[in-house]
Parts: sequence; C-alpha cells; structure tokens
Amino acid sequence: MFDFDRGKDGNVSRRVFLYGAGAVVGGSLLWHWRMPRVNAAVKSEPGEVTIVQFSDDGKKLGKVKIAKVIKTEDEWRKQLPSASFDITRHADTEMAYTGKYWNLHDKGIFRCICCDNALFSSETKFDSGTGWPSFWAPLAQENVREIHDNSIGMERTAVSCKECDAHLGHVFDDGPKPTGLRYCMNSASLRFVKAA
Repeated sequence: MFDFDRGKDGNVSRRVFLYGAGAVVGGSLLWHWRMPRVNAAVKSEPGEVTIVQFSDDGKKLGKVKIAKVIKTEDEWRKQLPSASFDITRHADTEMAYTGKYWNLHDKGIFRCICCDNALFSSETKFDSGTGWPSFWAPLAQENVREIHDNSIGMERTAVSCKECDAHLGHVFDDGPKPTGLRYCMNSASLRFVKAA
C-alpha cells in the first residue's frame, strides 16, 4: 500500500523513520492544542446570580436575582443539538462561516441556547470579517462572564453565559467604536429572536 524507502538490507531508512516519528509527534501536539480547555472555567455550583432581563423586543425589564441553571451532562446532551452541546458545555468552536448567524442582518436579540438569557442585540452586531457573529457589546454586562483562557497556547478571554455557564465565544480588543471590543460568538451558542 505504501512504498517506503528501504535500505539495502530491506529495512525502512532512517530518514523515513524520523519523518514518520516527527509527523506522529506533530499530530499529537496539534490534537492536544485543539482540545478545548478554558482554564478559569466557572464551576457550575448551585446559587443565585444577578442578571438583567429583556423582553423579546429588546426592552430592558430590570435586574433580577435568580437561581443559577444547573444540569447534568446527560440533561444538557438531551436538550441541545450535538454541536451546541460541544460548544456550550465543552468550550468547542464552530468553523468560521458555518454558523447560521454570522451573516444575519435581521433586527432582534440573541439569547443563550441553553437557558434563554438575553445576551446580545442586533443593534451592536457588526461584520468583523471573521466568519462568526460579532458584537461590540453585550445587552448587559451582568449577563455574561469573562474568563481567562489559554487553551491554544495564547492568552484570550472566553465569554460565558452568567446564568448557566454556557461557553459562548471570546472577546478581543480589535472591535469598532464605541467600545473597541469584538465579542466573537459561536452561532451554536445562541438563539435568535427576530423583532416583531
């Protein structure tokens, strides 16, 4: 099946062996870096959180203190599509330009797919050219949590839902005015509610 470079004695040459070993080590390192690990991930523990509630048409209803949404892995797996489960519960990332909201221009709000917490508005959505839905601010800072993340060998800030700890994406400091921020989110973490 494979035509290996064999020496005079019929054994695989040293060069082929070294290239093969290098490929195995390189592939292992890439796989290791690909595995999502958010270092300061918030451990889901029972308790209360304060969030700002919004109506589906984006009107601020006020701050409320509510019980944190806590579910088992099996409960989340039953509730969510597999891509949403992998992203929200295990900090995976969807491929650029594949999510259903990266190029959406309708008016409305984006809620957490896990718990329905209001997260972002189409009013702050902009075309970042990255292939992911991007926003220059959340609907309310109280509704998201920012977490230190060095999962791929670089310093980043992960963003999660404060109500249920769902991983949403990352925030970067290369966004437009007025904040200069780019909340780069996964479509699979969000549920869009179109304005009436």
